[in-house]
Amino acid sequence: MVRVLFVPEMRFRGMRRSGAACIVAAMFAAACGATVKPSAKPPQTRDTVVLLPDEKGKTGAIVVSGGGGEQVLSTPRQAVTVEHGAPPGKPATLSEDQVQAMVGPALSALPQPPAQFILYFRHDSTELTDRSRKQVPDILRVIRERYPVDVSVVGHTDTLGDRRYNDQLALKRARAVADLLSASVVDPSVLEIASHGKDNPLVPTGDQVSEPRNRRVEVTVR
Repeated sequence: MVRVLFVPEMRFRGMRRSGAACIVAAMFAAACGATVKPSAKPPQTRDTVVLLPDEKGKTGAIVVSGGGGEQVLSTPRQAVTVEHGAPPGKPATLSEDQVQAMVGPALSALPQPPAQFILYFRHDSTELTDRSRKQVPDILRVIRERYPVDVSVVGHTDTLGDRRYNDQLALKRARAVADLLSASVVDPSVLEIASHGKDNPLVPTGDQVSEPRNRRVEVTVR
């Protein structure tokens, strides 16, 4: 029997994680199906930890420790086996076919990562730039492909002007994008509209700074 465990936390049997990574631990039970008497020793286990890239292709690194030893995994598809009470074995790099044979069905069952889009606006306006307007069909296509979905639409401004004005402008921008989406294929009930005003800039600046990349709406499709 093979049980597959996805590890979102920072530790697994003494494992430390850094950077962006998808970690898969496949645990192989040595005595599957056997009847174990109460006085018998529990079956020994062997855990295999595989380091996979995240949805953006980044891998990061992890440290797997146990039994007084440790091993570092830092390249895609690198794997290490740890037996109960023993230090980790020597890391080895698996082929894509080996990874798919081990955990392919479990990976296929994972939900798709959120799709994110950034649409930019003209100065002090709710009008999209020409380039950003051309992105709207891409957003609609992703929504159709993933339906049913939740869609977050968050408006932003640069730091010019006062806070209250920017909060209102960012909300108007978010609503303008939401209107574009709902005019096509999107049910308004799946749209979550919010304003961050001049907070959370994409490009950090001081106050009263004109920065085109901060005049935006961020759309996240889940």
